[in-house]
Amino acid sequence: MEIGIIGFGAIGQTLYRLIGEHAKDIRVVAIMERAELHDSVRARLPDDVRLAASVEQLMSGKLDLVIECAGHAALKAAGPQVLAAGVDLLVASVGALADAAIETALRDAAKASGAKVRIPAGALGGLDVLGAARFAGLDRVVYTSNKAPLAWKGTPAESMIDLQSLKEATVFYTGNARTAALLFPQNANVAAAVALAGVGFDKTEVRLTADPAATGNRHRIQASGAFGEIDVSILGKTLPENPKTSMLAPFSLVRSLTNLSGTFVVA
Repeated sequence: MEIGIIGFGAIGQTLYRLIGEHAKDIRVVAIMERAELHDSVRARLPDDVRLAASVEQLMSGKLDLVIECAGHAALKAAGPQVLAAGVDLLVASVGALADAAIETALRDAAKASGAKVRIPAGALGGLDVLGAARFAGLDRVVYTSNKAPLAWKGTPAESMIDLQSLKEATVFYTGNARTAALLFPQNANVAAAVALAGVGFDKTEVRLTADPAATGNRHRIQASGAFGEIDVSILGKTLPENPKTSMLAPFSLVRSLTNLSGTFVVA
């Protein structure tokens, strides 16, 4: 399988390394990044990996799949074009789908070409059982995120609470997954994945917490319905290069890739 990657920041670089370590039958043949970064990106790549500054350049060669690792704006700009070319798209910036216009554009492009939008579990487990419970009947889904104050710096949380002086865990946002994902695009991708697996953006309840005692990013799903109850909690470490991102995020992308190419697949 030959793939392309959009974005070569902390997630993109980690993903590229992990593919080499864990998915040796998959080859990264093209990377799309801003032109002004090409010199620094090239220094980290072998000569046979093609660098692109536009979707047109990225799609100029044969690709079986494209992985987006560049943020909401990049997904909005590039995603529909990738899908329109009939190439599947694996999305890291799942929170962007909270924007109804972006979700519609991606769905329409995929439907027209027959390509697929693939959503990874990201930093959270339990989406498989949540998706199964949806068929049995879900009454309520609550997603709670608990992170250190540093992880919320540079987000609207700074205007909601004093991150510097927190002495205990403090909930600073309660609302639905759509609003959470749009307000906190770098922190609430998991909320969007929970919504897509379960009862949707507008019905999924979200609680965001800043905790000075946090030793990592804790994600929790609580759900109930005709099937029974779900209570799943994951405590993940963050990427050293980016404290807003869970270490499991790029590993989840690798798992999605190996599920596509593997002979035995645990879905």
